[in-house]
Amino acid sequence: MTVHEPSAVVLRAHRTDLTQPPSEVLEVVTLPPQEPDAGQVRVRNLFQQVIAASGDLMFATSQIPVPVFRVGEPISGPAIGTVVESRAGDMPVGTVVLHMSGWREESVLGRGEAFPVPDGVFPGPEYLLNQGVPAYHGIVDIAEVGEGDVVLVSGAAGGVGSMAAQIAKARGAATVIGIAGGPEKCRYLVDELGLDAAIDHRSDDLDERLTALAPGGITAFFDTIGGSQFEAALRHAAPRARFALCGTLAGQIGGGDGGHPRLDLMTAIAREVRIRPFSTRHTPEQIEAWNTHYARWYAEGRIRFARTLLEGPLQRAVAAQDELLAGAHRGNVIVRFAG
Repeated sequence: MTVHEPSAVVLRAHRTDLTQPPSEVLEVVTLPPQEPDAGQVRVRNLFQQVIAASGDLMFATSQIPVPVFRVGEPISGPAIGTVVESRAGDMPVGTVVLHMSGWREESVLGRGEAFPVPDGVFPGPEYLLNQGVPAYHGIVDIAEVGEGDVVLVSGAAGGVGSMAAQIAKARGAATVIGIAGGPEKCRYLVDELGLDAAIDHRSDDLDERLTALAPGGITAFFDTIGGSQFEAALRHAAPRARFALCGTLAGQIGGGDGGHPRLDLMTAIAREVRIRPFSTRHTPEQIEAWNTHYARWYAEGRIRFARTLLEGPLQRAVAAQDELLAGAHRGNVIVRFAG
């Protein structure tokens, strides 16, 4: 009998420069087959989520508060697969599970590492591969968005930003404005995700557009970009505005200065702007809070799953990581493995 040797994406070397594409330090290799021990399951992966944070974890000195990827070992990330061999009574063969040991064809997982996907809640299991946890935590717990707020979201066509903007609408914000790159993404934000307006940072003057769209100032800002977009948001902040700082993509992509915006202290002081950077720990409480609201809001038609679905094989996920950091896709980027 032929034994299948599953493939996995391995880190060959740490990235040394932000302009270096992740594909230069990744390779797809075959691994010896691994049999599950008692209490474990073997999962054949169906979907792989590609996220910007994976690119950061390829640096030896990443500041993200989770362990960096190790040279010579498979990288990991959110994935969904089907149990094909089980030594765990509560997860029989055929169970569809969500887990964090993706970037490989098969994963062997123990208790607390694989979570059955609820059946019948969403059109497909890949709908669980989203970045709603940081979006929900930032909008609800950090920025405290509610009825009547005027909300600005940078990186609004991305995985986190697209969810954050929709959550703000679902929470009753009076106006939600998204910033994105290019007219197609801006049309998508308004026509498909239901935002009130979108600003194209590539061609629009941020100050002119914010003056027109939010004449009374923005009361909440969810920032995934940093740099000049953060600076513009502060110039247009209403008194006692709340800023939730989630990311600095303008500094993570191509070596920009997004991580070092100028802070206009006098404006921040005079308007009593509350600026709170945050890191989402994905605690059980944070995950439960998001999933509960996600299921309800999706059923009510108030949240759409913004995504780009690509077709495998595994090497496609490597290319998708480069494309994501280059801004080529919108929403949550997911690779569906062929075969």
